[in-house]
Amino acid sequence: MKRILRHIRNWSVRRMLVRLGIGLVGAFLLFLVLNRIFPVPDRIEYSTIIEDSQGEVVNAFLTRDQQWRMKTELEEISPLLRKTIVEKEDRYFYYHPGINLLAMSRAFFMNILHMRRTSGASTITMQVARSLEPKRRTYWNKVREMFRALQLEWKYSKDEILQLYLNKVPYGGNIEGVKSAAFLYFKKNPDHLSLAEITALSIIPNRPSSLVMGKNNGRIVEERNKWLKRWAREKVFTEKEIADALNEPLTASRGTIPHFIPHLAWKLKKKGGAEVFHTTIELNTQRKIEKLVKDYSRTLNLKNIHNAAVIVLDNSTHRVISYVGSADFRDTTDGGQVNGAAAVRQPGSTLKPLLYGLCIDEGLLTPKMVITDVAVNYEGYAPENYDRKFNGYVTMEYALEHSLNIPAVKSLKALGKDKLVRKLASCDFQQIKKDQKKLGLSMILGGCGATLEEMTGLYSIFANEGRYTAPAYLREATSYKLQAASREEAASYKVQPASRTILSPEATFMINETLSKVNRPDFPLTWETTMHLPKIAWKTGTSYGRRDAWSIGYNKRFTVGIWAGNFSGAGVPELSGANTATPLLFQVFNTIDYDDDQPWFSRPKDCEVRTVCAETGLPPTDHCTSLVTDYFVPLISTSKKCDNMQEIFLSPDEKISYCRSCLPENGYKKKFFKIITPEMKEYFEEKRIAYQSIPPHNPDCEKVFRDGAPLVVSPSNGSEYLINRKDPEPLQLKCRVSNDVGKVYWYINNKFYKAGEAGSKQFFVPEEGPVKISCTDDKGRNRNIWIRVRYVNL
Repeated sequence: MKRILRHIRNWSVRRMLVRLGIGLVGAFLLFLVLNRIFPVPDRIEYSTIIEDSQGEVVNAFLTRDQQWRMKTELEEISPLLRKTIVEKEDRYFYYHPGINLLAMSRAFFMNILHMRRTSGASTITMQVARSLEPKRRTYWNKVREMFRALQLEWKYSKDEILQLYLNKVPYGGNIEGVKSAAFLYFKKNPDHLSLAEITALSIIPNRPSSLVMGKNNGRIVEERNKWLKRWAREKVFTEKEIADALNEPLTASRGTIPHFIPHLAWKLKKKGGAEVFHTTIELNTQRKIEKLVKDYSRTLNLKNIHNAAVIVLDNSTHRVISYVGSADFRDTTDGGQVNGAAAVRQPGSTLKPLLYGLCIDEGLLTPKMVITDVAVNYEGYAPENYDRKFNGYVTMEYALEHSLNIPAVKSLKALGKDKLVRKLASCDFQQIKKDQKKLGLSMILGGCGATLEEMTGLYSIFANEGRYTAPAYLREATSYKLQAASREEAASYKVQPASRTILSPEATFMINETLSKVNRPDFPLTWETTMHLPKIAWKTGTSYGRRDAWSIGYNKRFTVGIWAGNFSGAGVPELSGANTATPLLFQVFNTIDYDDDQPWFSRPKDCEVRTVCAETGLPPTDHCTSLVTDYFVPLISTSKKCDNMQEIFLSPDEKISYCRSCLPENGYKKKFFKIITPEMKEYFEEKRIAYQSIPPHNPDCEKVFRDGAPLVVSPSNGSEYLINRKDPEPLQLKCRVSNDVGKVYWYINNKFYKAGEAGSKQFFVPEEGPVKISCTDDKGRNRNIWIRVRYVNL
């Protein structure tokens, strides 16, 4: 009988266990299904935090629900903070599955015994669930809260749940999270809080309305000390830790959030993608430059120039250490909140150093190579210099020093516009990328769009042997505390981004030598700005209509970009890169690199020196009498010999010249003449500069010359001209001819129109429709062009 009873009892136990197991499995499967259908709402919007290069908070922004909710990272939860919060809120946090059944049972019986709510049993996980999905306190919502707690435990680790709790716990007013409270009340990061400060903060969430930091500090200290003494009895902390905490005064009150680097901060917030942006900004340098810009802009206000922007780039780390978007962010009268550093503006002449560097690398130019600075017309585009004057023969370095426009356009024509566009695109010039198909030769004079950010990054290549690395505004994306004592140590925290070669070291060195000269026309008129100035290279630029003034300078340590002007785009007659932007550039360098005497850039081994003809910049021949030295790159720079002298056969009286086809057997002599191109011949005649002209060619010569045909410069070939029907205005006929031409003949639609001296101007009123214009010189050489004429009523 006993065996039967024991068997029945064992069978009942087994059946109960089986049912229990089935129930648990069913409950678990139900949990998985419900977890899938009703996922935990764990998305939290955090305040955007901006940190400087040392990890200090320099700016922050409220969330959309107007809360200060700064994200506390896991590494910011110090062991002391973790231990204190767990002991205070849920000492069994690391042992229960999100619900503490024993604590719930105890709380239930205590509440029944006293017929009121005397204690709670909410775990840290349940408090997180309640904060993620706030509901009225009902039994059903309590069940819901318990389910959400289980979901959280299933999805996250204990440390991650503790992190969520510390990010959502309320600390009075619109302050949520321990990081927000630590910063606003104690001006510290959470991992720097003391035991007394952590305990004081842990009390506030229970009574946030009656325990207000800065208002009820006495009561907070009383509650704090109660907990400290309790922990002393329970030996949670050492006696010394407790004693130090009890003796620590509480003087905290609610502070304010700083709002430094406002333009960069807003830019990063708008960009999004992170709760904390670890910037590269050096706050001390930033504050100094902000004051410089603000003070300097006050002096510009008298000239109706109201704003300026500055970027400072560390050349060794490629980090932006200062970013000033306007003269005063808080100035609403002159658009202070506009970010001038990121605004697309016309760059003026600031792209010329890159152009000439590319021409050096292509073997087209060297510093002493001569370019003609005379009137030119490219299919209707006729660039002019800043002063609307021409300089005749100039060297490349002179053209760059004086920022001449025509030599730059000629150089871009020789290089090819697309090569310059590709280089700028590889340097992250976004507007140029968008507009590359419609850009023309005018881009080298500012006919394109660029930002100060882009221009400063571009100029840093000259301090890095021609290699471009995108400017870094942020340190490594992972969260850490930057404790480096120097810029060199700071560089070790971030792997440098990939760089790309834009110019060769040789071309970079040649440009540096030219831009570092001080005897330049764009040197500021105020000598005070040069006091203790370190050696720098710089280039200025002024956009069309005098709307934008640029000055960008660099040395081995820094690249500094300056823009000055009006955000409205209004031009100012007094505005120029030299006199408006460069004085501020010099002041910035005096501030960040005061009286620095470090060595300048050294000459690369592949950059050599040779003797060249001063009149052409080419290797000399026996006829070159004026010689200078010049830098060149072997196997890259042209090895073509100077060819500005030509041997001409003349009659004994030197009144006519001969070609080899009509050269007599005897009775002639030889003489060397300097070769003068048609454009330079026209320049000399307009300026009344004497030159040695080749005598007219033998009139009895029957050879028809194919080379050296006249170049028709007016009208422009392929252009359409609109003429007022009521008052037709004649068109000008003008050509350029070689040095041996004395007379030209004009034909309109294959009919002879008029003859004239070489270089003279003729005028005619064309017929409507297509018009063929022919120009023939006295050697029989001919040039044809076509234009279209349309009569309109004006």
